[in-house]
Parts: sequence; C-alpha cells; structure tokens
Amino acid sequence: MNTLEYYSQKEIQQEIANSAKDREIGVMYGKDQFGKRPDVIQFSSDVGEFAKQGATSFHISEEHWHNPLNLATGMTIAKLNELRKGWDLILDIDTKSFELAKLTTILLIDALKFHDVKNFSVKFSGSKGFHIGVPFNAFPKTVNGEDTNLLFPTASRTMAAYLQEMIREPLVASILEKFSINDLAKATEKKAVEFVKEDKLDPFAIIDIDTLLISSRHMFRAPYSLNEKSNLVSVPIRPDEVAGFNKESAKPENVKVKEHFLNFEPQEKEARNLIIQAFDWESKQQKREDLVPKKKATYEDLKFAIKEEYFPPCIKTILAGVKDDGRKRSLFVLLNFLKTVGWSKDEINKRIHEWNEKNYEPLKEGYIQAQLNWHARQAEKVLPANCDNANYYKSLLICEPDNWCSKIKNPANYAIRKLRVLVKNKKT
Repeated sequence: MNTLEYYSQKEIQQEIANSAKDREIGVMYGKDQFGKRPDVIQFSSDVGEFAKQGATSFHISEEHWHNPLNLATGMTIAKLNELRKGWDLILDIDTKSFELAKLTTILLIDALKFHDVKNFSVKFSGSKGFHIGVPFNAFPKTVNGEDTNLLFPTASRTMAAYLQEMIREPLVASILEKFSINDLAKATEKKAVEFVKEDKLDPFAIIDIDTLLISSRHMFRAPYSLNEKSNLVSVPIRPDEVAGFNKESAKPENVKVKEHFLNFEPQEKEARNLIIQAFDWESKQQKREDLVPKKKATYEDLKFAIKEEYFPPCIKTILAGVKDDGRKRSLFVLLNFLKTVGWSKDEINKRIHEWNEKNYEPLKEGYIQAQLNWHARQAEKVLPANCDNANYYKSLLICEPDNWCSKIKNPANYAIRKLRVLVKNKKT
C-alpha cells in the first residue's frame, strides 16, 4: 500500500482530523522537508489533499490553541499564554532497542495507574518507541495557585522527571533480568562505560523520555500517521497490549482503526495527584540540593579576554538571543562563562545588555543589573555548568556539538583549549 492509498482511507483521514482539532499541525514531505507553519487540518478531506501534494506524515502540537493560525515565530510567552487553551502530557519513550522501550512503557503505565490516572492513551511511535498521552482535562484547573494552562512546558518536564525517577529502580531490575551488559551494548549501539557508572546501570543513558526537552509549539507524530523512515504507522493500542505488540501490525496494509489517542473525556481531576506530587517531589529535590555543600569549580586567571570566535556553539547560540524560555538559566551560564574566559566587568556588562535586547522578550533591567552586580562582587571565577548538566544546555535545546566538543567537559574549557591549540598551530 503506497502513501497516497493509505491516506485516502476515510477512517484514517477522520482519526487524524479528530486528533488535529484545536492544534497546530506540521506536515512532512519526505524525510527532511517540513511544510509551512502554522497550519491546521479543518476537515477530514484535508488529509487526503495534503497526501495528494506529497505529504508523508502528520505531526500535531502538544498544546491546544484558540486559533493555531495566529501563532508566529518569536512570540512572547504572554502572547502564547493568551492563545493556549491547554496542553496534553506526552511521554515519548525513545531508545534503539524496542524491547527496552516496551519495558519502560509498561512501568510508566503502572506509575500512572498508581497515581489514579485511568484515562490515558498509548500508541506505537512508528519507529522503536511508544507515546503515552494524558489529556489536559484530567488535570485540575489550577496548581499551587497558578492556572494549569499556563504551566506548559514546566509541568510536563516536572512530571516526566518525577515519573522517570519513580521507575528507575524497577526499570534497572527489569532490564538486568532480560539483558546482559554485553547484550545491552549491542542493542543500544553504545559502549558499556556510557551506561554503567560506578558499577551501576543508568537506564536513562540508553533510554530517553523526550518530554524532558520539550518547549512551546513542540510536536509529536499524529495517531495513524505514517513514519516515512520505517514505513510503519503510529498506531494507537490498548495499554495491556504493549508487551505483546508486534511491528507487523503497524504495517499500513494491516492497520484498522480500533483504538483512539486522547480523543475521550477523562474523569475530572483524575491526574490531580500526579501533577501535585510531581511538583512536591521537585521542591524536595531542590531543598536537598541546597542543603548539600557544593564544591565550586574554579579556573585560573587569564591575562587577556578570549574573543567570541573561540566560543563553543552553545554559547554562541545563547548570545544570538534566546527564542523561548530559559533566559535566566542562559544569563547564569553567560555570566560565569564570560568571567572565566577573562572578560572584564565593563565588557561583560556591555555584552549582557546587547544579548538581552536580542531575546524574544528581554529580561527586566532590574533583574539583569542585580545579577551583574552580584557576579562583579565575587572574587572567584566559577566555571559555568558542565556540558552534561541536564538542566542547562540540552534542556535549553542549544547543545549542538562540533568536533571540539568531544574533547571537553565544560564550555569554558572549550574556549581556552581551542585558543591554545590554534595559537600553537600558528607558531609551528
């Protein structure tokens, strides 16, 4: 069955159109070309029309919008909040091993049930993983005094991190029952040293729950959409079917509309315990971190300021302006980085203000100045967060490593090492 024939089926068109209601859609034409954004699907026949134009897959936003066509690149958080009606929690389980994906999905399902969440959806991603969806209407209208529709993507990230830690130990036990370390290395195409640390298996070094990295207008593959790389369908399944799911049933010619994804009404506030306990867990985690004395990593004084041409890709990306949330974390990184690589107080002050003007929404001058003043009073040069710190570069979606990045652990080390190597090469 070819792509056009598959998308010509009325039932398939209707399911995709139902899923696209009040959402922004993204249409893929082949493996690399995205269609215009924003776009919408208003009628089921639109799916067939897109397919006639060469569409190969359909992607939908996690957020629900009052009018998706009013979305635009570079919108402020305030404008996005005005347009957003709500959002769904989408847990995207991704790994090179299909069996690992199954184990993780089953444990996440159990974790949702533990929190009294009953009306959630599961679907095969179309590749090697699964998507689990909890509809927005399952959450209370407010959490800790804030409107829940304004808590995206913070709430999604927090719940994903909470559930990830909740299943960590049982996941390790399940993996080691089925895999040896050598088998894991082969299945994930990784070296054992990458996922065995201090003689302990780190399951999330080989399994990703991608909600941790989402930002506004993030999309996921629509239910019953094809995956152009595998030519399999992202087909919804019952939660109790995950263990026995076979990719053969996701071939286009074998797919029949039997299950739905997120197209139902959950019980009111059934996910209340999940979101509240996730935020409580995050708060306790932060308090524990604050109680542990932190050894500050420092760096020696440089005799001159390192120029921006030697900066790592992540720092250059920040300096080009932050396009989404993460401005305060980015400012923290910049202040420590610039001071470490030898910039003076006046140079830092000038560059930070230039940077702030490039942000999608500049930070308030009072906040900027308070941070500049505090850092200027600190005698030590403190390194910015290391590259593997999950709360910074990767979660800010600015980690774009080049050939130098594999040799370093910190952005400041990158600039210093690159400068030294290039200067040495010029002399020889």
